[in-house]
Amino acid sequence: MLLVVHAFDILGDPVRRRILELLADGEQTSGAITDVIRSEFALSQPAVSQHLRVLRENGFASVRPEGARRFYAVNPTSLSEADEWLDRFRGFWDQRLDALGTELARGKRAARIRRAGRADPPAKGT
Repeated sequence: MLLVVHAFDILGDPVRRRILELLADGEQTSGAITDVIRSEFALSQPAVSQHLRVLRENGFASVRPEGARRFYAVNPTSLSEADEWLDRFRGFWDQRLDALGTELARGKRAARIRRAGRADPPAKGT
């Protein structure tokens, strides 16, 4: 459990979450990641490098050197450990999402009924 709590400490930072979102689309160079993070969070290159290091050292990202460039990718192992921990709570969400789905379906049905009611033929004598 301590490892999972630590994972949420790492993932609690919005910059690191954004980096992982970028990496979810596939392997990215450190330069490409830095460009996005600098524009969205106004961080310096060394600050972005620090976040990448935290992700790498804690198992959330891997790095592959290619010449002078560094390619980062998501390491799914750490994320799957957090996902397994969260799995215990999905029942709470599933119930609420099912209830929301039911209410949305009721609302759509009521809207169809209202629209059908407006399509009544004109009153007699008009």
